[in-house]
Amino acid sequence: MKKIISRCPVCSGELKVTRLKCGTCDTVIENDFALSKFDYLSDEDLHFTETFIKCRGNIKEVEKELGISYPTVRSRLDGIIKKLGYEDTSKQDETAQLREDVLRRLEQGEITAKEALEMLK
Repeated sequence: MKKIISRCPVCSGELKVTRLKCGTCDTVIENDFALSKFDYLSDEDLHFTETFIKCRGNIKEVEKELGISYPTVRSRLDGIIKKLGYEDTSKQDETAQLREDVLRRLEQGEITAKEALEMLK
C-alpha cells in the first residue's frame, strides 16, 4: 500500500481526504477527513521520529541508531517539533535560566545593577 500524500504536487498546499473505501466490501464513505500532523512529515522526518520514540527519547541511543551527532539529533528534533506546530521553548528556557542566574548573582552582590542590566540586554 502506498503512503498517502499530504501536499499538493502543483502548489504544495495541504491536501485533505474526502473519500474512504473498504477494501473488503467496497463500502464508500465521503466527507472531509483530517490528516494527522504526522502525515505532513517527510519520510525522513517520520523515520527520525519513529527512531526517537523507539529509543524512548534517549538522544545517545538515537545518535547510535542513526549514526549522527548529538547536535544533529537536537537540530532534527527541534525542526520536527516546529513542523508539528509546537513552539520551540528551549530558547525561552535558556533565556529564563540566564535571567535567573543574573538576578541571583545581583542578589548575592557578585555583580552590580549596571552589570546586571548589561547582561540582560
